[in-house]
Amino acid sequence: MPSLTSGSPSAVTLVVPGDLETRTGGYGYDREIVAGLRALGWTVDIRRLDDSFPFPTAYARAHAVAELAAVPAGGLVLADGLAFGAMADEAAREAARLRFVGLVHHPLALENGLDAATARAFVESETRALACTRGVVVTSEATARALAPYGIAAEDIAVVMPGTAPAPLARGSGDRGAGPVRMLCVASLVERKGYDVLIAALAQLKHLAWHLTCVGSHRLQPPTAAAIVDQVRAHGLGDRVTFAGELDQTALDAAYDAADLFVLPTRYEGYGMAVAEAVARGLPVVSSYTGAIPELVGKDSGLLLEPGNVGGWTYALGLLLSPDWDLRRQLAAGARARRDALPRWHDAAAAMAAALTRFSTHGILQR
Repeated sequence: MPSLTSGSPSAVTLVVPGDLETRTGGYGYDREIVAGLRALGWTVDIRRLDDSFPFPTAYARAHAVAELAAVPAGGLVLADGLAFGAMADEAAREAARLRFVGLVHHPLALENGLDAATARAFVESETRALACTRGVVVTSEATARALAPYGIAAEDIAVVMPGTAPAPLARGSGDRGAGPVRMLCVASLVERKGYDVLIAALAQLKHLAWHLTCVGSHRLQPPTAAAIVDQVRAHGLGDRVTFAGELDQTALDAAYDAADLFVLPTRYEGYGMAVAEAVARGLPVVSSYTGAIPELVGKDSGLLLEPGNVGGWTYALGLLLSPDWDLRRQLAAGARARRDALPRWHDAAAAMAAALTRFSTHGILQR
């Protein structure tokens, strides 16, 4: 394996479940980090696990064992937590042979919609898996704090925040003020993203002119996605809400460009990449107090609410969807002022390289 000194190129294997091209924030982070490390001279091998993780089938576990066994002895392995947190036995089997670094976007047990037994099982499994690592990379300080119950010392955690690609200012409706306010939500249709809260709030604002475009996968939690679509129909909002599904980057850029307002009613985020992308385009934001969203939005580029607060969402959206759009224009100006201070992907890649180099010389955390 190449030398792991700070001044020379190095090698790492990324272990990730499913298709790396999946259009979610976590996979987007992984793609950008891979590209950034390669640009810095690193060799990055990608080992794709079965997409049933974090609820692996027997086949998925056997396949994971084979993929880890194919990594040369002494190999540095960056293991995405979506799979790694659910493969404690497999990690323990290879911990003496491979140098694992955990990558935690958010702990598995914090996903909404889990029953208590499943959440407890995830905490136990992820605690055991992370104990087999040399260190853990997280994407925000909030996620670092969330790992406190998992027994990981602060010095064994590195925060590598996502970057944000430079983007042109969204044109939206501009100063014309004509037609409905165009809202955009970029999030998979899963319980954690809080679409039910957003739709419930909008159902009380039918008297205002607005249109919502929802960009995100229906495939991750099909029952939840179906329930959201049914909720829209039940409230008679079918002609005012567009479910665009997953979009490629060109179509997603066009959706941001057409928006006047970005909304994300999420119940929990490790970071909030879609919010950062909205701020990068100068869009005012309505979202939740969670993850790094308060730091991304600040006090001058959006309105933040407690997760799940339908009344708060109704009030906030009522202000921003009003024909008197001074507040929306004021928050857009705040976003434009913040956009240049957002972290960039080359910074994230450099921070990841530094973390991997540091952790590569550590011993296993379980001692």
